[in-house]
Amino acid sequence: MTAISLAEPVARQTFDEVMVPTYAPSSMVPVRAQGLKLWDQAGKQYLDFTAGIGVTSLGHAHPGIVEALRVQASKLWHVGNGFTNEPVLKLARALTSATFADRAFFANSGAEANEAAFKLARKYAHAKYGAHKSRIVSCVNSFHGRTLFTVSVGGQPKYTEGFEPLPPELQHIPFNDIDAACLAVTDDVCAVVVEPVQGEGGVLPADVEYLKALRTLCNAKGALLIFDEVQCGMGRTGKLFAYMDYGVTPDILTSAKALGNGYPVGAMLTTDAIASAFSVGSHGTTYGGNPLAAAVALEVLQTINTPAFLDRVNAASQNIIGKLNAVVRDYPQVFEKVRGRGLMLGMVLADAWRGKAKDITKAAEAEGLMLLIAGPDVVRLLPALVVSDAQIDEGVTLLRRALDAVLSAAK
Repeated sequence: MTAISLAEPVARQTFDEVMVPTYAPSSMVPVRAQGLKLWDQAGKQYLDFTAGIGVTSLGHAHPGIVEALRVQASKLWHVGNGFTNEPVLKLARALTSATFADRAFFANSGAEANEAAFKLARKYAHAKYGAHKSRIVSCVNSFHGRTLFTVSVGGQPKYTEGFEPLPPELQHIPFNDIDAACLAVTDDVCAVVVEPVQGEGGVLPADVEYLKALRTLCNAKGALLIFDEVQCGMGRTGKLFAYMDYGVTPDILTSAKALGNGYPVGAMLTTDAIASAFSVGSHGTTYGGNPLAAAVALEVLQTINTPAFLDRVNAASQNIIGKLNAVVRDYPQVFEKVRGRGLMLGMVLADAWRGKAKDITKAAEAEGLMLLIAGPDVVRLLPALVVSDAQIDEGVTLLRRALDAVLSAAK
C-alpha cells in the first residue's frame, strides 16, 4: 500500500481516476479558506458566494466554531446509541427552546433528517388512524435528499430515473397551487412536505397564502405538515427558521446544512405528541447526536440566533438585492428578475439565455467569484450570512465582469 501524505498536492484528474462519477467538479481544487475568501492549489483567490450550497453560513474557519470543535475534540469524540452525551443534550435544549418543537432527533445530513420525518409521519398516522393513511404529498421541483425514500418524495424525476421501483403512496403537486393541494390532500394523506423556499427547484419562495392553506388542509384531514428547512433555515431567510417569517407553524421541521457550518449534522424537530409515535429501536443512526457535531452545531446556533445577527442578515439582503436588481436592469438580455428571501437568492435567466446558467457560473469562476445554479435557468447566490457590504460590492463587480465576458464571447 502506497503511503499518502495529506501535505502533498493531488491533481484534479485524480477525481476521474478514483472517485465514483456522481459529480462533475470544477477544474480548480480549493485548498484553504477564511471567511468568504478561498484559495485554490495555484494560489488564486476567490470570493465564495456559495457557502458550500448554503452550509458554511458563518464563513470558512470561523474562529468560534474552530474553538468549539477543538475543545470537544480533546474531550469526547463518539459514544454509541446506548449512551447520551452533554453536547447533544445542550443542542436539543437550545433548538427546542428556540422553536415550536418539544423534541429533537439528530442525524448526519438533511436527507437523513427528512427520512426520519417521513418515517415518523407514517408511523404516527398508522398508529392514530390505521395503515390506510400513508400517502405523502410533496411539490413538483422539490428536493428532499438522495436516499431512495427522500429522492422519491422530491419532485424531480431526473433524480429517480433508473432507481425504480420507487416507494409507493407518493404524490407531487405544483408548488404554490392551492387548488391542486385541495384536490390532493384527502383522508388517506399522512403528511404534506414543503420547502418554504424551494432551493434546487429554482430559489422560489412559497406564497404566504399557500402555506396557510396547507396548514388548514392538514388540520382538516389529520395530516402532518412538514417543513423542509435544510437549505432555507438557520438564518438564511433573515429569521432563525423561515416558518417564523411566514407565521405558519409546521408539525415537523428538518434542518441540516448550515446547522453544522460544514460539520455533518442534521436535525428533525417535532412535538411531544408526534414524537411519541417513535419508540426505542424504531429508528436510529450511528452518528446521530455525535458529541463533535453537537458541540459545533450548538456554537453555530448560538451565534446565529441573536437579534443583532439576524438584523444584519436582513440588512445585507436588502443591499445585495438592490445591487442585483441593478444588474438585471443593466443586462436585460441575460436576466429577467431576482427572487428569493434573505440571502437565498436566484437570478432568473431571460428567454435568450435559458439553459445557460452554468455558462455564467463558469465565467464568474474565471473572474474569481464562486456562484451556484438552481437548475439550468437560475443563477443562485448563497453567500455566508456574515458577508460584508464591501464583499457584496466586490461580488457584484465580479459578476458584471463575468457577464461582459460571456456576452463578448457570444458575439
